[in-house]
Amino acid sequence: MLTQEENRLLTQVGAGTPMGELLREYWTPALRSAALEADGAPKRVRLLGENFVAFRATDGRLGFFDEGCPHRCTSLALARNEDNALTCIFHGWKIDVSGKVVEVPSEPPERRAEFAAKVRVKHYPVREGGGIVWVYLGRRDPAPKFPEFEMTRLPESHVMPRRTILHHNWFAGFEGQLDSAHVGIMHSSWITWRPRKAYGKHDLNFSQANTAPRFELLMQPYGFREGALRPLGDGSVYIRVREVVFPYYSFIPVNPENVQFMVCCIPIDDEWQSQWYLYYRPDRPMTEQDKAEIMEGAVNDLDDFGGNRGSVDNMWHQDRKAMKEGHFTGITWSVQHEDLVVQESQGVFLDRSREYLGSSDSVIIRVRRMLLNAAREHQAGGPVPWLDESYDHSRIRPLAYRIPGNVKWSDVDPISPPDYRFEA
Repeated sequence: MLTQEENRLLTQVGAGTPMGELLREYWTPALRSAALEADGAPKRVRLLGENFVAFRATDGRLGFFDEGCPHRCTSLALARNEDNALTCIFHGWKIDVSGKVVEVPSEPPERRAEFAAKVRVKHYPVREGGGIVWVYLGRRDPAPKFPEFEMTRLPESHVMPRRTILHHNWFAGFEGQLDSAHVGIMHSSWITWRPRKAYGKHDLNFSQANTAPRFELLMQPYGFREGALRPLGDGSVYIRVREVVFPYYSFIPVNPENVQFMVCCIPIDDEWQSQWYLYYRPDRPMTEQDKAEIMEGAVNDLDDFGGNRGSVDNMWHQDRKAMKEGHFTGITWSVQHEDLVVQESQGVFLDRSREYLGSSDSVIIRVRRMLLNAAREHQAGGPVPWLDESYDHSRIRPLAYRIPGNVKWSDVDPISPPDYRFEA
């Protein structure tokens, strides 16, 4: 368990907090690229307890500013977006996409140019990749190298980003994505009930054959590789290899059909988080069938796909009749909804001083210590960890696989794993 002070350090993300200042030093998903149209309405974005505005200029470039106009702090989400600039509707101050004030019509004509040159607008570096607008909110100049994950190098036709908004602290979401032990338990009904292909050496049913995996970690420049090992009765081992890229990202194995999956839990503020689910196919564009399967049970809204999950007021639409008929959780919308509901049910602020943790929580315990140490060291003036710019992030992939008992899981290449043969 953690102390109350440690819990606050992990979960408070506002400006000036140790964790908030650390998180600002990494590139952060802000919104979907498709949400911004050239000369279209600017979008409000709230991240790490602060409010911003994002827009696409006439020529396609992106702007990302503090939301308040530098004059009287009127929301620039209300601004006119034209001529590669935002024009505040209050006094007509015009700020170009680079953050330079170019017009101040509320000032006398003879001093407008001089006055405008003195105004500073807080704007931020942005990148697009994988159908997402990423922003750097930290203090480094220039910004750190952008982590070019595999999906950020693919055409947008190969990628499907979606997110949902959850009423709980960001770290509860991150911990939920780090928990491999629950797969064969909480998701048991989805594994066994749904019509599905027999995946052989990739079969998720192996998660039920052994619900107490042994965990091994292999440290990496970006975080770590986690091997969840489930020995099977025939001497083989079912491995689920998760890639964890600090501070937000968890690459999770889903199925063998080359649909890759990454989850990231982004703090909106201390009480809310946006949980991103990024699906991508390195081999070909996503088909309509691919997208339909991904969206099964969800709201047809890529900005809040879990909006139909309910809340504590209706116990998240848990179906007790379905439970009596054999569905383990009674959360019948989708596998993802089970994850969302249990995370939100922990409350806005999970009191980690009350937990009783076991061996299945070893990865979570270690991650907490790693992040606590990183926040403290950064606060004391130490370097920002996990930013090795020489590493090729495009090679990061998860893996779900059945291997012979004499093979090391860490030796299996997730990009091109060998085709082991097993008896039927």
